[in-house]
Amino acid sequence: MKYYDFVDKEPKLGSLVVIEGTERALAERAVDALLDRLLPPDMRDLNLERFPASEWSDAGRVREALSAMPFLADRRVVLVTDAQSLKAQPRRDLLAIAEDVPLGNTLVITDLLSPRSQRPQPLGPQLGRAALRIDTTANEETRTRFIREALEALGASAEPRVMAELARSEADLAAVRNDLQKLALSGKKITYKDLEGESLSIEDPKAYLYASALVEGKIAQAMGIAHEFFANDPRGAAIPLLSALATECSLIWELARPGGELPARARWRERVLRPIAARIGERRARVAYERAVRGVESIVTGSAGSDPEDHRTLVERITTELSVLSRR
Repeated sequence: MKYYDFVDKEPKLGSLVVIEGTERALAERAVDALLDRLLPPDMRDLNLERFPASEWSDAGRVREALSAMPFLADRRVVLVTDAQSLKAQPRRDLLAIAEDVPLGNTLVITDLLSPRSQRPQPLGPQLGRAALRIDTTANEETRTRFIREALEALGASAEPRVMAELARSEADLAAVRNDLQKLALSGKKITYKDLEGESLSIEDPKAYLYASALVEGKIAQAMGIAHEFFANDPRGAAIPLLSALATECSLIWELARPGGELPARARWRERVLRPIAARIGERRARVAYERAVRGVESIVTGSAGSDPEDHRTLVERITTELSVLSRR
C-alpha cells in the first residue's frame, strides 16, 4: 500500500506493520500516524517500546517486549526502526519474530529499502499478507502532494514552477522539506528566483568553506571566513553563512542516523562527511542543524536585531557554540 493510500483509506491495523521504501520523511510520518491510531498519547509511556537498530543486542528483548501484556490499554506496541541497517543474523531473527507476533499486540518495523534491493532482501515481501506494508517510495504525484502539505504547514505558498521543479528533482523529501523551511522564512510566496537563490547560497564556495571548517572543528579558519564575509558585505553575510551551516548539518544529521544516506545531489561528499557524522552523532547533529536554522529565522524575522553588528555577533556566537561538534 502506498503511503498516501494508507493516510487516506486508514486500513485496519493488525499485529504487524512494515514501513518500507526509501523516503525517510514519509516513513517518519507513517510512524506518527500509526502511533496516533494505535495508542492514546497518555498510554504511550506504558505501552510503547522502541528498539533502534543501532541498539540491537538481543532478539530476546524484542520478543519479550512483544509478549508483555498491555497496561490499561487495548494493545502494546513494539517499534523496531532502521531494520535495513541490521546485519544478516539479526534480520533473520527479526523476521522470525515478525512471523509470530502475539495476538493483541502490534509490531511496527521500519525497513527503508528499495523494493528492488537484493542485499539485504526487504522484509515486507518475505512476510507477504501477514503484514500491512506501507510503501514510502515517492513518484512525482506523491512528491507534489508532500510539497503542498509542507507549504500549508509552513503557512507559505509557491509558484507552480517551484512546485514542479521540486517534484521532479532527485532530492529526497527530507531535503526538500528543509529547503522549503528556509525559503518560507521570508513570509512571502516562494518564487523560482528564490529557489535558484537557495541553490546558489548552498553552493557558495566561501559559505561552504565556512560550514565545512566549522563541522571539522577548525574554529579559527571558520571565524576567519566569517569575518571576511562581513567585511565584504556587512548586511548580507549572515544568512548565506548560516544557511550553508544548516545544510551541512542536515547532511551530517542524515548520515548519523542508522542507515542514513545522502540525497543524490550530495553523494559526492560521502567520503568526507561520513567520518564527521560518526564523530558528531545523531543527537548533536540535529541540535546543530536546529541552531543554525533558528539563527537564520531570527535574522529574517528581525528578532536578532537590524544592525549588521548584531548579525555578526550572532554568527560568532553560533560558531563558538558549535565549534566543539567534532570533539568526542
